[in-house]
Amino acid sequence: MKKTSIKLKINGKVQSFSVHPMSRLLDVIRENAGLTGTKEGCGEGECGACSVLIDNQLVNSCLVPVLEVSGKAVTTIEGLKNKKLKDAFLKCGGTQCGI
Repeated sequence: MKKTSIKLKINGKVQSFSVHPMSRLLDVIRENAGLTGTKEGCGEGECGACSVLIDNQLVNSCLVPVLEVSGKAVTTIEGLKNKKLKDAFLKCGGTQCGI
């Protein structure tokens, strides 16, 4: 499959990537953007370890083709501004599991 150039706004920063349009958003976030806070758990949308916000809607990034989010705002755990929420993720192990 041919790669295409896609612009994503991740954590408030617009970035361009040359990827296959059907690549999973999860893979682009981790491999292309280098943001490893978003984890792969089940790869089937069941566990929530890959959860991100797309235009402030919670989604499982393992189920979303990257082409679907072109031009939308993606927020990962690294982009959350709320320190209490980040601390809760760390304290409760939320960075390893969506449960």
